[in-house]
Amino acid sequence: MNAPGLAVGAQGALAGAAPAAVPTVLCVDDEPNILSALQRVLRGLPVAVLSASGGEEALALMQVQPAELVISDMRMPGMNGVQLLEQLHQRWPQTVRILLTGHAELQSAVSAVNRGAIFRYLQKPWNEQELRAAVREGLERLALLRETERLQALTQRQNAELQALNSELEARVQARTAELATAHDKLKRGYLNSIRVFANLLELRGGPLVGHGRRVAEMARDIATAMALPEEARMPIFVAGLVHDLGLIGAGDRLLQRPVPRYSPEEAALYRQHPAAGEQSLMALEEMLPVLPLVRGHHERWDGGGFPDQLAGAAIPLGARILAVADAFDELCNGHLVSPAATREEARTLMRRGRGTQFDPEVLDVFLHITEPERKPAPPTALVLKSEAAEGGMVLARDLISAKGLLMLTAGHVLTPSLINRIREFEAREGSSLDIHVQAPARAKVAA
Repeated sequence: MNAPGLAVGAQGALAGAAPAAVPTVLCVDDEPNILSALQRVLRGLPVAVLSASGGEEALALMQVQPAELVISDMRMPGMNGVQLLEQLHQRWPQTVRILLTGHAELQSAVSAVNRGAIFRYLQKPWNEQELRAAVREGLERLALLRETERLQALTQRQNAELQALNSELEARVQARTAELATAHDKLKRGYLNSIRVFANLLELRGGPLVGHGRRVAEMARDIATAMALPEEARMPIFVAGLVHDLGLIGAGDRLLQRPVPRYSPEEAALYRQHPAAGEQSLMALEEMLPVLPLVRGHHERWDGGGFPDQLAGAAIPLGARILAVADAFDELCNGHLVSPAATREEARTLMRRGRGTQFDPEVLDVFLHITEPERKPAPPTALVLKSEAAEGGMVLARDLISAKGLLMLTAGHVLTPSLINRIREFEAREGSSLDIHVQAPARAKVAA
């Protein structure tokens, strides 16, 4: 009988341990001659063979050097083969288990199949080829199982790494998207600020044109919003409202200070050129391309009697039709079309007469609806403060306009302590007190 812990090689020689690359087979039997016979049968296979004379010895040996496959006799003193294989199944579940039984022990072999989950049972005396085949098949099955587990573990690890990479990538994409959105908002605000400042150049001339572009832009935006136009359509209309009279920048003060009906034929001809002149002055700016048809067409009439192209009906861009309504209303109210200036209700009455002739009926109806005097005011979304009460971090809810009607700061601008001081210094120099509209605390959002 071999002492536990010793390995018998495929050629029967004793060795300190089985080579790592060679699977180990543990043979368990209380008869030395059976163990020798098993070693002889396995000699031709690429395995290292260990032997134990009983179940307790086999379990002790497994703790030192677990075997890939165990061949155990059924009938042994103390712990029998079924009990041994059952413990092996519980403690080393991957170990391939083969049971050797006598003819009278078939019922016990069935119990071993159920309790010990054996791979194969062979009757004694065994067939050597069948035994070697069973060992080969058992080890191949074990190798496939281990390879499957290795691949599954590799797949799980790679999936975890991929999931981590995807999460990291998603976080990066979200962060980059947020950065781009912030940058886009800043560019958009900068673009609008530049356009508003540009529009102020004309309003510096004074007279009826002071604040005209801003008021037309805001009214046109309100009409477009009421018509449920998308943001990408509302923005060009708003910008066009700011610069629609840019073509008048070269006109003389005498022309700009008098109502249109008092123009001489030469002055009227010059006035009729300003939509095309405004388009030409903006043509070099690529960002303004969607705005150009609106600037050119804001004096066209629904019946085709406008200028400069005598367009009619739907041939006039919708944005230009909206601007025509907003522009006419403001010019009636500021005295540029009639003298003296009309009240809001008088202007509405005069414009109603132009429904279907001068103005697009649908656009005019929307305008008349949103300017109804009895309409309930929208709930307040802003606080009106003086500069003494302004604090850093507040966000402008409306454009800050000087007493002369010039744009100073645009809506959405974040007030800072230094900016508030400059506003106060401006008020002291001008001898004025400005109303500062800031977003209510529940709605305020400090821009990045």
